[in-house]
Amino acid sequence: MSYLAPAEFATKMVDAGESKVFMSTRDTLIRAYMAGAILALAAVFAITIAVQTGVFLIGAILFPVGFCMLYLMGFDLLTGVFVLAPLAWLDKRPGVTVKGILRNWGLVFLGNFGGALTVAFMMAFIFTYGFNVEAGAIGSKVAGIGEARTLGYAEHGVAGWITIFIRGMLCNWMVSLGVVGAMISTSVSGKVIAMWMPIFLFFFMGFEHSVVNMFLFPFGLIMGGEFSVMDYFIWNEIPTALGNLVGGLAFTGLTLYTTHVRTGAKRTA
Repeated sequence: MSYLAPAEFATKMVDAGESKVFMSTRDTLIRAYMAGAILALAAVFAITIAVQTGVFLIGAILFPVGFCMLYLMGFDLLTGVFVLAPLAWLDKRPGVTVKGILRNWGLVFLGNFGGALTVAFMMAFIFTYGFNVEAGAIGSKVAGIGEARTLGYAEHGVAGWITIFIRGMLCNWMVSLGVVGAMISTSVSGKVIAMWMPIFLFFFMGFEHSVVNMFLFPFGLIMGGEFSVMDYFIWNEIPTALGNLVGGLAFTGLTLYTTHVRTGAKRTA
């Protein structure tokens, strides 16, 4: 599968982070929009399979197809730039600033949200024939997910908020490994295999992904979920995004960077 050694792909991570910071506003928004839309389609695809088969495992196995497609096309997820952009700053790449990183994160967030929201409205229209009939089992399932993963956490107060945060950390630990997985091989099959494994794990374990949730919760609200927009942001999106940032950067970005790019001095015999 044309495997690259960690010292090689870790440098590619820093290069990728630098390129994202300097990308034009137009290109950043377009790539982020498409990433959010494709991941949203993958989410509804996986839920549809799980509902129709009654086996969530099958949906989780097939969900990574969306992630693989968007990264092979060079599109950007917020969870990916959370990990890559700061590495260019740590590596002291010329012109990379904290302001530039925050700008990139903000643009990618807007693009991801726009793409996910577009698919949410499109799928809601399809399932209800233009909002004229009930959405059926899939609509009810997503509405239930929205309630359980907002109000369900809110019932536990601070402990619930911390639970979401930790689930967000674990999620982007896995998702960022998928982002890096696209860099460890020069063949399409190798990239897909490397991306598939951690994405399957995160989805099946029910960890919280900020971009997937940009689709699930608006779609759940449209489908009649008994929770509010503020419930979604306070009791899911905000702690999930923060957890995604901390988990991906701490467990994947910094560990690979410090031990394969900025390595320690070798021991003498």
